[in-house]
Amino acid sequence: MIFKRGEIDGVRVARLVKNIDERGFLIETFRLDMLPEKLHPQMSYVSYTEPGISRGPHEHTKQTDVFAFIGPSNFRVKLWDNRKNKKTYGNKITIFGGEDNPILIVVPPGVVHAYQNISKTIRGMALNYPDRLYRGRGKKDEVDEIRHEDKGDEFYEDFVK
Repeated sequence: MIFKRGEIDGVRVARLVKNIDERGFLIETFRLDMLPEKLHPQMSYVSYTEPGISRGPHEHTKQTDVFAFIGPSNFRVKLWDNRKNKKTYGNKITIFGGEDNPILIVVPPGVVHAYQNISKTIRGMALNYPDRLYRGRGKKDEVDEIRHEDKGDEFYEDFVK
């Protein structure tokens, strides 16, 4: 498949405000009034990624991810629409976010996503507020994830370019 640059239905990107004073800074990483009306995060987690390292690409069949990239470090985030029933199928976008550009990204199910810490020296932090519990209540369910990095397929090869 050949991807084309363009918007992706359901993906939202919002610039976050960094409130700075002599104590440091405060960022509201998400508020319900920033999210789609029916999206209700169920958990949160923080991940740190080493300089130059990528996570993904993968997609979820049911889960919506709500990522906040606020720093430290900066990230290149790549997304592509893998939903054949959407008019934006095959579209891809690249977004830069983190310390220099604090952002919130809503990634709906079926949108493949990956991010890379583009810092040369600083471990980068990503926050996520997904609308599903990882592996369900009590971690008894299967993981809702299709990992493209393990496939080495044409989607992955075109995505990482």
